Order: sequence, then structure tokens, then C-alpha cells
Amino acid sequence: MDYKDLEVWKFSRELVKKVYELSSSFPKEELYTLTNQIRRCSISIPSNIAEGLGRQSNNETIHFLFISKGSLYELETQLYLAFDLNYIAEDQLKKILEHVTSCKKLLNGFINYFKSKK
Repeated sequence: MDYKDLEVWKFSRELVKKVYELSSSFPKEELYTLTNQIRRCSISIPSNIAEGLGRQSNNETIHFLFISKGSLYELETQLYLAFDLNYIAEDQLKKILEHVTSCKKLLNGFINYFKSKK
């Protein structure tokens, strides 16, 4: 199984792109704080999917998929914080959270697939 063929990996890459576009309008003083953190955790999502697929066992793969899932929840929280700080509008928040939710569903399905292979 090649991770580059996986919908969940492709979808999470698209999420990274959306996060970068959204966070590009954050205040400059946030460059090394929220902007950096929100981008780093979004990058972690597809990266851990890829790393998990490169592992030797289902248990290791599942472990990295859960790390990816944790990064999704971290990203979700940071998006709410960006909204609370008035860095993004409510409609922007809703739109990107829809993508986050879809990514969660895809990732949960992928985790369940690997769990069933145990």
C-alpha cells in the first residue's frame, strides 16, 4: 500500500494548504507563535500518515495514525483560538472545520481498517 494513493493522505495535504492560506493573514507578531504552531500541527497530519505506512507492523502504523489524529484535534483547537482572537471570521472557521471533520472521518476509517487487520 502506497501512502501517496490514499485519500486520507491527499485530503490532509489539502488541509495543510488551506491552513497556510488562512494563516497567511494572521498578524505578523503571531509568526513565531500561533501561525507557526498551527502550520506545524497541520503538517504533522499527512506526515504521520506517511510515516505510519512506512512502518513494519500494523501496531506501529496505528500508533502513527493516532498521532495524526491527535494533531487534527490540536489543529481544531488552534483554529478556534484564531477565531477567538479575531484572526479569522466565523465563516472561515466553519469552512475549514468542515474540512477538519471530513479528515477526521477518513482517518478514523483508516484506523479502523488497520485495527481489523490485527
